[in-house]
Amino acid sequence: MRILIAEDNSTERTILSGVLKKWGYDVRAVDNGLAAWDVLQQPEAARLVILDWMMPGLDGPDVIRRVRALGGQQPPYIILLTGKDEKEDVFSGLEAGANDFIGKPFDRNELYARIRVGQRSIELQTSLFETQQTLNHLAMHDTLTGILNRRAILEQLTKEIARVRRARTNDGTIPLGIGFFDVDHFKQINDMHGHQAGDEVLKALVSIIAGQMRAYDYFGRLGGDEFLVITPETGDKNSENIFARLSKKVAATGIETVAGQLFVSISIGVASVGAGTFELDKLLASADAALYQAKQAGRNQVVWANQPR
Repeated sequence: MRILIAEDNSTERTILSGVLKKWGYDVRAVDNGLAAWDVLQQPEAARLVILDWMMPGLDGPDVIRRVRALGGQQPPYIILLTGKDEKEDVFSGLEAGANDFIGKPFDRNELYARIRVGQRSIELQTSLFETQQTLNHLAMHDTLTGILNRRAILEQLTKEIARVRRARTNDGTIPLGIGFFDVDHFKQINDMHGHQAGDEVLKALVSIIAGQMRAYDYFGRLGGDEFLVITPETGDKNSENIFARLSKKVAATGIETVAGQLFVSISIGVASVGAGTFELDKLLASADAALYQAKQAGRNQVVWANQPR
């Protein structure tokens, strides 16, 4: 674990650094509060910090206040090193945001114990943060395919509609398209080859589609074999080209499953945000209607919605 020391007394700084290094810590030492503040703003800064109270530039409590003002999900654990031992001083340091304090001259056993408390606190905080990140990911992603789930992809579409509402082009057109698609005859795949083969088809399909998308497109599973692709910064013709490419790529790619290699196709209904049309439900309904037309016309094709411009 890395520890940052800020101590203006060179002798005390050297002794403290030596003790911590002997205990196996990776130590960085600075001699004033401003230098400590600079280090703590850097990426991957130390998570455990020992600050002297009285330092040039910024004193320990001032550094702590600035660090706490930054916020962040994994703030450092800060021990205030001080010769002050009045209750008012201790209260003042803790009120500034210190996690703990230790008096000068420090006792090595006490220092070790307090650092271990800080280390355990950091490890617990890291574990909780990673758990929260995992839960957030699970809440926003489909468990089978790993792409955005229904809630997340519709939230993203809402954001994109709001964005283009504020950024209409000079000619009144809006560069935002969506493609609503599903797998042709997917029920037959499940009935003939089993649900494991069906799952493998969906996962492979997602891989194929994702490999054809641009970095700023969005892709989500609405449920079952229904998917939604959002294509920002595209006019009508560009969207048609994008979805035609997706359709051809899927149809031409064999998918390995427990039942052997399968070829599938998709039908896509495409809609765009038209001038004055910024309602999510209407946009989805237009794409859904276009998807139905693609199915009626024989499947394995892209149909553009007939919607107001």
